[in-house]
Amino acid sequence: MGRDDLTEYRRKRDFARTAEPRGGEPEFGAEPRFVVQIHDASTTHFDFRLEADGVLKSWAVPKGPSTDPQDKRLAMPTEDHPLEYRDFEGLIGRGEYGAGPVIIWDEGTYRPQGRPVAEALHRGHLSFWLNGAKLHGGYALTRFRENAWLLVKRADRHASSRGTPDPQRARSARTGRTLRQVTAEER
Repeated sequence: MGRDDLTEYRRKRDFARTAEPRGGEPEFGAEPRFVVQIHDASTTHFDFRLEADGVLKSWAVPKGPSTDPQDKRLAMPTEDHPLEYRDFEGLIGRGEYGAGPVIIWDEGTYRPQGRPVAEALHRGHLSFWLNGAKLHGGYALTRFRENAWLLVKRADRHASSRGTPDPQRARSARTGRTLRQVTAEER
């Protein structure tokens, strides 16, 4: 199922010109993983990705995930990405779809709560628990229009009023680099 879900992803990219992964056979681990990448493309945004059904289900979150349950973050679905994309940090070259630097802001495992992920997404509501380097605790994605979702932090012991960091100052959970450093190092 996962390979067919990558048609749109592959159609948008020239893999001879971008370092983004093409995607191979899906691998399934014990715990599904998530990644939150900051992407400075035509606009700076956070990409929120959950491993499910052999791909990364993906949403662009303009203001980023928040640790404050009062914040309701718009999450716009994007094409599924290959599992290998959770390791992508680098510069997408000029002229390519999504040109600009990408950092891995957070990563870890997650645990769906309630229905299986595919069924929950089809029904328009997915609750899950994140165990990341930066994000922890309960979150929910809820569809409120055909192609628009809300990402909301649950009120639990991991909730705080910190909100979301400034994406231009944020550092990669993996390498410690900023978007600016990725751009300078990979040009």
